[in-house]
Amino acid sequence: MSRAVALVTGANRGLGYETAKQLLARGWSVLVAARDRDSGEAAARALGKGARFVALDVTERESVTALSKQLDAPLSALVNNAGSSFDGFDVSVARRTLEVNYRGPLRVTDTLADKLAPGANVVMVSSAMGELSRFSPELRRRFLDESLGRSELAGLVSEFVERVGRGELGGFPRNAYSVSKAALNAFTRIAARELEPRGVRVNAICPGWVRTRMGGNGAARSLEQGASGIVWAATLGEGGPSGGFFRDGRAIDW
Repeated sequence: MSRAVALVTGANRGLGYETAKQLLARGWSVLVAARDRDSGEAAARALGKGARFVALDVTERESVTALSKQLDAPLSALVNNAGSSFDGFDVSVARRTLEVNYRGPLRVTDTLADKLAPGANVVMVSSAMGELSRFSPELRRRFLDESLGRSELAGLVSEFVERVGRGELGGFPRNAYSVSKAALNAFTRIAARELEPRGVRVNAICPGWVRTRMGGNGAARSLEQGASGIVWAATLGEGGPSGGFFRDGRAIDW
């Protein structure tokens, strides 16, 4: 039998690398996707048999399209792990953060949708920072509206950037990373509806506060603990949940 294939973005280090490592241990093949070729190739070599580096910059449509053309086997899992947090808070930071953390996974998922095997899993690596308790009641209502579609979500994201520029947040948190993850969570629900006819599950995962370059050495959780929930979502079988937000395999509030 051929091995199941997973593509993990940002797999050259941190949670992405550990996710790839755990999937390989389960007998999967893993495409180690990273923007930096040197570190990506080094990661694939260190991971060993079953791992292969593929170049990917989630912020560049041409890069995502080029990767799609390279894929010669259907994906059983797509793990949208690549993400960034930038210092400061202004319009430039808001735009850059949303481009990586929200539009990047959207771009990758849309472009690779026809490469997903029937019954595949799409995992959005999110964060508790995206929980809607940080937003005003009105914005929570808008984000959670069951009729929320792509255009409405794009409007919410644009509204945040415009408000940052005006200096009046109007109920949005003063944190671009939080808004980017809330938008990613909302896209998770939209994509789950869109891909459901093909049996493809789409879920958002909060790995917790993990000791990564972003999380810092003082974080409470190890890489192994953080990646375990991602791997759980990547390996769900028929009848597994879709369109949810989970930590350690347990549903949590949006």
